[in-house]
Amino acid sequence: MPGTQGPFFFPMAHFVLFVFTASTIFHLQQRLVRIQPLPAAERLVPVEPEDNASSAPSAPSARSTQITPGALSTQIAPSTPSASSARSATSAPGATSAPSAPSAPIAPSAPSAPSAPSAPSAPSAPSAPSAPSAPSAPSAQSTQITPSVLSTPIAQSAPSTPSAPSALSTPSTPSVRSTAPRGMWTINAIGRLGNQMGEYATLYALARLNGRPAFIPAEMHSTLAPLFRISLPVLPAAARGLPWHNYPLHDWMEERYRHIPGEYVRLTGYPCSWTFYHHLRPDILREFTLHDHVREGAQAYLRGLRGRGRRPATYVGVHVRRGDYVHVMPEVWKGVVADRAYLQAALDRFRARHEAPVFVVTSNGMAWCRENIDASRGDVVFAGDGVEGSPAKDFALLTQCNHTVMTIGTFGIWAAYLAGGETVYLANYTLPDSPFLKVFRPEAAFLPEWFGIAADLSPLLKP
Repeated sequence: MPGTQGPFFFPMAHFVLFVFTASTIFHLQQRLVRIQPLPAAERLVPVEPEDNASSAPSAPSARSTQITPGALSTQIAPSTPSASSARSATSAPGATSAPSAPSAPIAPSAPSAPSAPSAPSAPSAPSAPSAPSAPSAPSAQSTQITPSVLSTPIAQSAPSTPSAPSALSTPSTPSVRSTAPRGMWTINAIGRLGNQMGEYATLYALARLNGRPAFIPAEMHSTLAPLFRISLPVLPAAARGLPWHNYPLHDWMEERYRHIPGEYVRLTGYPCSWTFYHHLRPDILREFTLHDHVREGAQAYLRGLRGRGRRPATYVGVHVRRGDYVHVMPEVWKGVVADRAYLQAALDRFRARHEAPVFVVTSNGMAWCRENIDASRGDVVFAGDGVEGSPAKDFALLTQCNHTVMTIGTFGIWAAYLAGGETVYLANYTLPDSPFLKVFRPEAAFLPEWFGIAADLSPLLKP
């Protein structure tokens, strides 16, 4: 019996409407996911800055450069999605720019097939966009920064990239108290050449020891500058009105001279002792370097000397102090000056120790020297002119010799000090109770390596 049920008809219209509605909802959900803003910590993948644009991509490391949102807000513009990768750069926070593609499923509208995950590629040279790179590594929602984004300004704004120190980052220079010496020190300029050389050297040494600037009087400069290359400046005329404090010195170094008080100090006395300045011997020798024309004149004279018909091998300078000392020593200081016997002994010592020496005699009593120094051997030359007011020639000759024979006085002491070599001096030339020993100490005047020959004091003992 034929059934009463009619034929089955599929509701095609309802099915198409259902599929269209479901597809629309699915696509809307996908698009909402795309435009949803990423968390701040996941918006940008740290990118290692590259110095070489042609270097290969490298994987991000813990020390890669991090670009801050503030830098991106002014420098990164939305980039056009790449047709082959369907990816674009994330815009600045809060901006509604072109949507970025998540690194997980590719939207159905992008037909490119997903490839195997690989290490994220670093940006290429900061120029036009380069060839599309492979998908980034599987990080939750990381965003690839395209070459168009990483332009030169961005590379410079990376906070962790070391850069040249700027004015703001350079530590300010701490204020340092000035260490320039204050005050002004000088010394009296009394006596002749030897005395003023001793005063100059003492001022030089004590001012340095106490950290004070040294200035010499104009009269000292007039005495020393024509002969030596001294460097201490001349005391200005305006300094006469300063509150000077006179500080007397003995003729030997004392511990208290290491801490002399006062800023405006004038040293006084007749200091001429190696104990003040011998530790600065190179400096003192430099200060008392002869001018070229003075030195060359003395050397030319010595080269012209002949001893026993041949050029001498050794020059020995001989200084004989006479003048006022002939009377002052016995009458005031209970002492003597060098006699004939002392000079003979001194010259014989060098004759025994050196081959073919020539003795170059200078003195302020040349007539006495010619009468009392034996020149019969032909090795004695009376070279000095004996002019005390112009001692440059005599002093230069003595300093250019190899060795020295001196008697007494600062002139001979300084000639021996500058010449170097061996030195023979007159020793014990005062009586033990001489007042001279209260202002003069032989051990502070003559260097320990010098050789002393005792003087004959018998003339002082006569009734």
